[in-house]
Amino acid sequence: MKQSPTRVITAHIPIEMAEKIDELAASYDRSRGWIVKQALAAIIEQEESRHAMTLEALRAVDEGRVVDHNDVLKWANSLGTDSPLPVPKAKG
Repeated sequence: MKQSPTRVITAHIPIEMAEKIDELAASYDRSRGWIVKQALAAIIEQEESRHAMTLEALRAVDEGRVVDHNDVLKWANSLGTDSPLPVPKAKG
């Protein structure tokens, strides 16, 4: 497998976090660099997904596909009761 070009990035992190990275590296028998790359890949994927969902939500609002606030309140208030309401659906 061809390896991608790399670039060194330096970051000051709290000692406690660095120690946890060391612990993870030791327990996985991996390098600290591998642990950091895995963590960065996960946060980048999470943030890209969050951004995509935000854009989709904004499109839904622009198109009028929203759930009425009162319907949400009724549903939320029914949770924990003997007969919770179904999740309200978007209108529009």
